[in-house]
Amino acid sequence: MKEAEIRGELDRLFPDPKCELEYENSYQLLVAVILSAQCTDKRVNIVTKELFKNYGKPEKMMTLSQEELEEKIHSCGFFRNKAKNILSMTQDLLEKFDGQVPSDFEKLQSLAGVGRKTANVVIAEAFKGDAIAVDTHVLRVSNRLQLAHTSDPNKCEESLKAVFPSKSWGKLHLQLVHFGRYICKAQKPECDKCPFVQICKK
Repeated sequence: MKEAEIRGELDRLFPDPKCELEYENSYQLLVAVILSAQCTDKRVNIVTKELFKNYGKPEKMMTLSQEELEEKIHSCGFFRNKAKNILSMTQDLLEKFDGQVPSDFEKLQSLAGVGRKTANVVIAEAFKGDAIAVDTHVLRVSNRLQLAHTSDPNKCEESLKAVFPSKSWGKLHLQLVHFGRYICKAQKPECDKCPFVQICKK
């Protein structure tokens, strides 16, 4: 199956995919993505709905102590590390970028707690740039569909970029996330709904 056919089937399944994290600005998206590590978007949205009421801007976030932030994000898991990263990242934003989330990949990665996947999500979602973020869903689906042959997210990203045209990356990332989340699940994939069974390497 060629890349155009794969894109065609994904377009049929998910014609207008949307990021399921809820946010009102690029800073809130960045915080939400940090919180989403090993946590569901649904849980993150519950937490950020309350958090962003009063602390949805960098200056407001920095009025919280680490202990206070830990308490507010506790249910997202790994709350100590996430609170530390969010406050360090926010301080970097205020000191280096006047509180504005940079649209440059390298500058984003220079922020505390911001890795490649997080930076790619922000570039693609907040700035509509050409980026593919490889999370656990994208990694699993890419290997099952033989688009990649690796357990390394960075190598998977390289493989996807080599196969698909750059203008498709942002949409493709969301389509693969949704496909992995709702059809090609880690446990009990719904193979009867899958148009890729003939190339699947499950």
